[in-house]
Amino acid sequence: MKRNFAEWLLTFTDSIANYRYYIDFETIYKNAEIYKVELNMMNSLIGSKNIERDFEYLTNKYPEVIKCIPTLLAVRQSEIIILDDEGNKFEYNFRKMNYSVEQYKVFMRETGLFDLLENHLVNNLYDYVLGVECGLNSNARKNRGGHLMEDLVEKFIQKAGFKKGETYFKEMYLQEIENKWKLDMSFISNQNQATKRFDFVVKTDNCIYGIETNFYASGGSKLNETARSYKMIAEEAKKVVGFDFVWFTDGMGWISARNNLKETFDSMGHIYNISDMKNGIMQEIFK
Repeated sequence: MKRNFAEWLLTFTDSIANYRYYIDFETIYKNAEIYKVELNMMNSLIGSKNIERDFEYLTNKYPEVIKCIPTLLAVRQSEIIILDDEGNKFEYNFRKMNYSVEQYKVFMRETGLFDLLENHLVNNLYDYVLGVECGLNSNARKNRGGHLMEDLVEKFIQKAGFKKGETYFKEMYLQEIENKWKLDMSFISNQNQATKRFDFVVKTDNCIYGIETNFYASGGSKLNETARSYKMIAEEAKKVVGFDFVWFTDGMGWISARNNLKETFDSMGHIYNISDMKNGIMQEIFK
C-alpha cells in the first residue's frame, strides 16, 4: 500500500530528549575531578592582597598547579596561543611552564583570572569549575541528540528480536559488509573510491540491511544534502543483490526541508520515522 507523504509528515515528533539529554552530570563530575587537587591549591589565591607574589610562590613550590588554568577559561587543551596587542605570539604550555613566571603572570592578569581571584568573585574554584563544565557540557547536546536517535533505533532493533554481534551490527563499513557476507558493494562505494559507514547493519535469512539514523530538531541546508545523499544511496543499493538500504529519521526540522524529503520518500522503499517504529515496522521489513 502506497503511503501518503503529507500524512506521514504529520506523525513527526519535535523532541526525543530524555532525562540525561540536557546535562550529563556524570561526565561533569568526572572532568572536574581531574584537577581537583590543583584547584584546591589555587584556592589559596582567592582574596589575596598581593596576588602576583602569592602566585609566584605557589607556582615555584607546586609547579603542577598550572595544569588547572585552562579549565578556568573553559579550554580543554593544555596549550593556549595568544597574540598580544603588539603582535607578539605566545604559546603557553600548562603541562610545564615554557616561559618565565613573569610571563604567566601577564597571562593571568590579561585573561582576567587574577581579577577573579583577588577580588573574591568566587569562593571555591572546584565549584566554579563545576559551573564551567556544565556550560561546556550543554554545548554537547547536539551530539547527544544524534546518539539518542541511534539508541532509540537500536532498542527497536533489539525489540524486533535481533542480537548485537549476531544478527545486527553497529557502525559497519562497506568493506566489512563485503568481507563478512561476500556482497559486491562497489555500486555504493563508487568502485571502492568512497568510504561509507552505516549506523547499523541487520542480517536476516533473506537480506542484509544497511541502516542510517538521524533526528533533526531544527532546519538547515544539511537536511537537503542528507535527503539527496540518502536518495542516491537507496538507488545504488538496488543494484546490490542481497542488500537493501533503510533510513530512520524524524524531527520537526524536516518541515522546512519537506520538498527534498518528499523526493526521497517517493523514490525510497524504506524510509521510516519513530511512529513507524512504534507501530512495528521493523518486524515487517526485517523478516
